Amino acid sequence: MGNTLNINIQEEQRKAEESIKAQGLRVMVCNGTGCIANGSNEVIAKFKELGADVGILTHQDKVTIVPTGCHGFCEQGVLVIIPDLNITYVKVKPEDVEEIVESHIKQGKPVERLLYTSPRTGEKVHKNEDIEFYSKQSRTSLANCGEINAECIDEAIAKHAYEALAKVLEANNPDAVIQEIEKSGLRGRGGGGFPTGRKWRFTAANRGGKSYVVCNGDEGDPGAFMDRSVMEGDPHKLLEGMAIAGFAIGADEAYIYVRAEYPLAIKRLKIAIKQAEERGFLGKNIMGTDFNFEIHIKEGAGAFVCGEETALIASIEGERGMPRPKPPFPANKGLFGRPTLINNVETLANVPVIIRKGADWFSSFGTETSKGTKTFALTGEVNNTGLIEVPMGTTLREIIFDIGGGIRNGKKFKAAQIGGPSGGCLTEEHLDLPMDYDNLIKAGAMVGSGGLVVMNEDTCIVEVARFFMHFTQNESCGKCVPCREGTKNMLKILEKIVRGQGEMKDLDTLEELAYAVKEGSLCGLGKTAPNPVLSTLKYFRDEYIAHIKDKRCPAGVCTALKTIKIDETLCKGCTKCARTCPVGAISGTVKNPHKIDQSKCIKCGACVAACPFKAIKQA
Repeated sequence: MGNTLNINIQEEQRKAEESIKAQGLRVMVCNGTGCIANGSNEVIAKFKELGADVGILTHQDKVTIVPTGCHGFCEQGVLVIIPDLNITYVKVKPEDVEEIVESHIKQGKPVERLLYTSPRTGEKVHKNEDIEFYSKQSRTSLANCGEINAECIDEAIAKHAYEALAKVLEANNPDAVIQEIEKSGLRGRGGGGFPTGRKWRFTAANRGGKSYVVCNGDEGDPGAFMDRSVMEGDPHKLLEGMAIAGFAIGADEAYIYVRAEYPLAIKRLKIAIKQAEERGFLGKNIMGTDFNFEIHIKEGAGAFVCGEETALIASIEGERGMPRPKPPFPANKGLFGRPTLINNVETLANVPVIIRKGADWFSSFGTETSKGTKTFALTGEVNNTGLIEVPMGTTLREIIFDIGGGIRNGKKFKAAQIGGPSGGCLTEEHLDLPMDYDNLIKAGAMVGSGGLVVMNEDTCIVEVARFFMHFTQNESCGKCVPCREGTKNMLKILEKIVRGQGEMKDLDTLEELAYAVKEGSLCGLGKTAPNPVLSTLKYFRDEYIAHIKDKRCPAGVCTALKTIKIDETLCKGCTKCARTCPVGAISGTVKNPHKIDQSKCIKCGACVAACPFKAIKQA
């Protein structure tokens, strides 16, 4: 039998929508972490100083400034979007605000210089739908990020927050909820891609006693900020997804594990939890039913290994964040020894939409084995960097050249590292590969949490592998020997190669170690740490060989392999280079060509910068 709720969610939505309509013209100012760093608080303050937040004398009855979460287009922050006028202003500074108010809001004349410029056409873009960055995106988990004031529950309710929770509580059928998640094909968005519904069912099998829901918000991949954006921009969607999960598996208590380096996310989560409790969406007897659900926030210290679920559990329990052998799995014995469901932020943020719109709607996106959409943090050598969400199966070419606007400065695409330190390298031959869980695994990479770093022709692939190995080796908890010692020795070999001291036998040793670490490590950190090395060895072995045999870095990046020479036909003997050299490696007399003692040269490049005749070349 169903429950009779004491909250009419449709009536709550109607009231929330009316309150938003009363705001008049809404000016959305990105107030996520990235834009705050670029001065969005000052931009908002300037708008309010000009009276925009209380109504100004314009053809608009009222103008309201709405601080939002991340819009995703981080490259162009601070972003100011006016939906009713269908326009986006980019790289806005406080001194630009008055012109926006006076010219556009008051007189209807757009400020041309603040419009986005397409890197492909060089033209200003006047309509939001014509901005290429958004052209092929389909937003589910990020749908409300940048659309609402994240600190106002009514704005979230106007966008259907807690409608799905009301639906499942009214039906009062936990198994039906799990069936819908299974039918949707949703897989874990934290990296492993395990079927979410199956994980819920495993945990629900222990229904009856005390159990927990844990949200993994410990986003540790370099350059990844997908989960942070949801927590900052639409925290109620996460809370609702957790509550639905709790109802489905029979849990009444939950934790959000979020790293302390995310202070804004923590602040907005705390505000959202308090608001939800006050409105009857969390806490005791939710919406008048017998369902109780309490959410706590646990701040992590920023250890990458705590993204692994058993290490995360240990950290919540007050222990050092180190992985535990499995089995037992958390679904059977997790937090405080009780059955525990662990999903990451993006996974849980998809749940309310699936329940509200249906599994068939969600599974209409994506591929046969990878349903729905996926967020990616698009960074590196592309014109449009930022946070995107696309259907599973979207190709790398579409992401880089359509959404990303192509490679910067007309350079050539070389590779893309996907999945962060746990992922692998994709090359030009993979540009048209549909990106989903299975295709990426076959290519030697993985979806991971969604980090996507694009590299151009000037990137040294060996150095990229060394960078990621340094990161994972540094983040290894040290509990198991294969990871602790294996990553350390892999890093030593990579450092040896970039110093120009590598031997061909090192490549065989490197591969042997990589497979040993992959097979023998206790947790996912160690098992995936060799991926960047193995994939780059597979696709860019010639670069490793060039470093070893030719003592040359093809990209000219590795300092130890650089050669600095003076072109005697161009050198005028001005002595500036000799006076600049910090180690006295340059000799010569006035008005005569100088020479560099390669045994002393530290390749710092000071002489290259100092030479007024461009006679000194670095290769």
